[in-house]
Amino acid sequence: MSTDARPTGDTDPLADGWRRPRGPRSGYRVDAWVALALAGGTALSLTLTRSAGIMDDSPWWLATLWVALIALPLAARRRFPEIVALLVSVVFGVFGSMGVTDALFSSICLYVAIYSVGAWSHHRTVARWTRLGIITGMFIWLFWTLIEQANQATTIPELSRDGFFSPYAAYGLLQVLINLVYFWAAYYFGDAAWHAARRSSALEARTQELAAERERTATQAVTLERVRIARELHDVVAHHVSVMGVQAGAARRILGRDPVAAGRAIAVIEESARTAVEELRTMLGALRADDADCDAAQPAHQSTSTRGVDQLAELAQENTDAGLDVRHQVIGDPREVPGTIGLSLYRIAQEALTNTRKHAGAGATAELRLRYETDAVELEITDTGRGAHPRSAAAGVGATGGLGQQGMRERVAAVGGTLELANRPRGGYLVRARVPLAGASVASPLTTAELLLSPTDRAAE
Repeated sequence: MSTDARPTGDTDPLADGWRRPRGPRSGYRVDAWVALALAGGTALSLTLTRSAGIMDDSPWWLATLWVALIALPLAARRRFPEIVALLVSVVFGVFGSMGVTDALFSSICLYVAIYSVGAWSHHRTVARWTRLGIITGMFIWLFWTLIEQANQATTIPELSRDGFFSPYAAYGLLQVLINLVYFWAAYYFGDAAWHAARRSSALEARTQELAAERERTATQAVTLERVRIARELHDVVAHHVSVMGVQAGAARRILGRDPVAAGRAIAVIEESARTAVEELRTMLGALRADDADCDAAQPAHQSTSTRGVDQLAELAQENTDAGLDVRHQVIGDPREVPGTIGLSLYRIAQEALTNTRKHAGAGATAELRLRYETDAVELEITDTGRGAHPRSAAAGVGATGGLGQQGMRERVAAVGGTLELANRPRGGYLVRARVPLAGASVASPLTTAELLLSPTDRAAE
């Protein structure tokens, strides 16, 4: 019943078509302030450059237009990174050819524009070719300018053009190296920012998934624990009510002619009722706990009952008192049995003896054997009954329309054991459960769910 909460398409950080979110509206305000700051810095740098006489003297209106076109478009670099980069690069080249430029801030503006394409573009192929196109165009313009100035002795006259590797050639090579580092940095750090945002988004998405899964698991653990307690209630009620019903019928039949025997039957009813109430009170206390307390104090694998293999003798005596002659036998050296396995074996024995009383008929006897092996424990319940309602292992007839034997199978499967249900060749019925003890303390996280859920529930899962 679980659903895949992972984002898909352009919202999944791990998908090829992932698009970096534009971020909150405050990010656009930050970009606007950055653009204004670069415009102010560019204007100041241009003013100082012109005052120093380094650049050609151009009209102020043209210089003002250059400042506005090379810096202010950066306010939209997050939303339209390719368009902004192309505009800034064209302005940089065209106005630079006209002599309208400065020595610092125009290069910063171009760097930010190229960086933004790598950092914010939603179309990675377009982003790659846009940057490569701009860089290629800039290098063509650089080489053309160097070649053109090489034949003009009036341009940078202090650099000689003579010789194979002249001072001017060294100057030109230095310009190429500077631009290589400049454009590589703009390209690389733009991509690095995009990948960092992708990793951060993936981490945030996985954190949200884990939080949601943890919440679902906690809710499911509480639900499964309550379903398990409901199954315990079924076992307790089925067993004790069956005992009380048998004893009540016997007391009614002999009350007139044998009051002492009827009194013993009524005493058995009283004891069964008292035991049932004690167990019900324990389990209902867990059911009344709120979800948080139940999840913290009663994990799904923890038992709310103290019943186990040590109480099998009491179970046998209880059934004997109820009119079913049960012989209890322990074979092998007793050893410690984990609580989950012990409870499962106890409930299987309880269910099997309840079925015997209901279906084996009058005069039937039963044997309850617990066998300790080297690496396993085996529980075997046999009876001599020939009841009017045969218990077919294939049909799975149980205490309540098939739930009894189905519950046995689920309990055995939950602790990694095997169950055999069969009619005996000479009459009667056999229930044999064998559970390995090696590694029993390490329970599989799925076994509890297998114990609690019916086959239909598991199919729905």
